[in-house]
Amino acid sequence: MARPIWSGAVNFGLVTVPVELYSATEDHTVHFRQFQRGTSDRIRYRRVNERTGKEVEYNDIVKGYELDDGDYVLIEPEELDEIAPGRSRALDIEAFVDLDEIDPTYFQKTYWLAPSKEEFERAYTLLLAAMDKTNKAAISKFVMRGKEYLAALRAGDGVLVLNTLHFPADLRDPAKELRKLPAKAKPRGKELDMAVALVDSMSEPWKPENFEDTYTKRVEKLVKDKKAGRTVTPEEEPAQATQVVDLFEALAKSVKGRKPSSSSSAPSAEEDLSSLSKADLDKMARELGIKGRSKMTRADLEKAVKKASSSSKKKAS
Repeated sequence: MARPIWSGAVNFGLVTVPVELYSATEDHTVHFRQFQRGTSDRIRYRRVNERTGKEVEYNDIVKGYELDDGDYVLIEPEELDEIAPGRSRALDIEAFVDLDEIDPTYFQKTYWLAPSKEEFERAYTLLLAAMDKTNKAAISKFVMRGKEYLAALRAGDGVLVLNTLHFPADLRDPAKELRKLPAKAKPRGKELDMAVALVDSMSEPWKPENFEDTYTKRVEKLVKDKKAGRTVTPEEEPAQATQVVDLFEALAKSVKGRKPSSSSSAPSAEEDLSSLSKADLDKMARELGIKGRSKMTRADLEKAVKKASSSSKKKAS
């Protein structure tokens, strides 16, 4: 059973819901210890006083902030908690935004929020249902372990999900950080059409269960093979870069070699469209020549597809 890593309260207008925060993810990476090459000697890290050379207990360590003159201001952990006693135990909802408007670049880590006691489940469930119905994310800030986080609170599958977000100041400007940005060359018409066709042929509903960490499995196999004394077979080399002169031909071959997308078997307009994803509906709308698709909600797309399909069938008959 997981243990909460933070406890506090969600403040929703005048409604306060005590909650507990749980990590929604876990690390499946294969971890290694460090050894000196040619020996079986472990390499270890210790907290050592640089003046005395002696190891220091964790409880005897305080934080130090370096000033411009090289001196340090020492801060006790309790002092960090004291400057924001309320913020370290509260999730104040500052605004609700459309979930689709948040750029994925801002997302950091995922957590679950659960009511801290059974008596708070009614208020918790009400907030969950309201956010699920509106497809909104609640933007808030809170303090955890001496750091303030920007967060997006949203409805998950029967539970409130909290995603910590990067602050705008955390995000770098690619124009300043990258050595060379792609030239703003206008794509050629036929190449762009072929690239769009390739995207369409590879489009399918989002099914995360279809994806797994294959690299970790290869690392585990490497360890087993080395332990058993078996020969390690290297993987294939990565594909060579596509030359500009071969770009259209490579795209054409890619489209031709693709199997029909699973979305191509989507039900017709006469059938139930409610099971289709927004991406599937958008593809059908594009094939039907419906304009203004990018500004439509999923419900708008469904109505437009039904209407256009009915019109097409009447014209055909």
